[in-house]
Amino acid sequence: MLLRHIRYLLAVAEHRNFTRAAEALHVSQPTLSQQIRQLEEALGTQLLDRTGRTVRATDAGAAYIGYARRALRELEAGERAVHDVRDLRRGTLRLAMTPTFTSYLVGPLIAGFSARHPGIALCINEMSLDALELALADDAIDLGIAFSPVRSAEIECRPLFAEKLSIVVGVNHPFAQRAGPITPRDLEREPLALLSADFATRTYVDAYLYKQGIAPKILIEANSINAVVEIVRRGGMATILPDAITRENAGLRNIALDPALPHRTVALLRRRESHQSAAALAFAGLIEGIIADAALT
Repeated sequence: MLLRHIRYLLAVAEHRNFTRAAEALHVSQPTLSQQIRQLEEALGTQLLDRTGRTVRATDAGAAYIGYARRALRELEAGERAVHDVRDLRRGTLRLAMTPTFTSYLVGPLIAGFSARHPGIALCINEMSLDALELALADDAIDLGIAFSPVRSAEIECRPLFAEKLSIVVGVNHPFAQRAGPITPRDLEREPLALLSADFATRTYVDAYLYKQGIAPKILIEANSINAVVEIVRRGGMATILPDAITRENAGLRNIALDPALPHRTVALLRRRESHQSAAALAFAGLIEGIIADAALT
């Protein structure tokens, strides 16, 4: 039994069709069919039911495919470890972060890291904290950037900096001319454009507003930070976002709240006791300096 037998079986199981699986694998359909038959002969059982319009796994095939997927992930991790290049002239870093960080943090981080290690290929994903934790546990990513604490005891958090949230308005908004902070009561009278409830930032904002005992006038909710920024920059609404986002947009102003929203701890996440590639170790070693150079702390 060879590794290609497992890859071929998983491809057919995914596409549920020999022709599409063969195209994805860049092999001929007869070659693919022959390799699957060899695997079934080696195991002494039928793995795929070919009688219907689509190919599906038999009961034995479904059981085997679960183990095959886990084995392939471990083998791929082993290949990354074997081919890890310690001089960092080549390699791969798989990085994920929660959504707000792609608005102001990803640029400085990637620019700073790539300037030092241009040979490292970067794969960057934006995902929720729950999805990020699962990706770390499944070895689908090397490192994550999110807020701490996290739920899983398997995930190690290394604090990076405290993120500050404040009122954000356009330069023509009346708040933009205020010399001092505004109160929650001031905010209660203003139309707001906020991130939707699937953002961790929105949950944090809602908890603050509830604690202050105010009922905000939320006129717009959006699941895009760029959309909220554009609405606030061009219109007469206010929002609540990280201060760093304002520094990236000349048409916005930060206005302090009194009492202020509590700061949130931004952390670098990794799976405990996992293999760390040379690229991941290098990124972890540089990240604090890059953040300091970008004046995000």
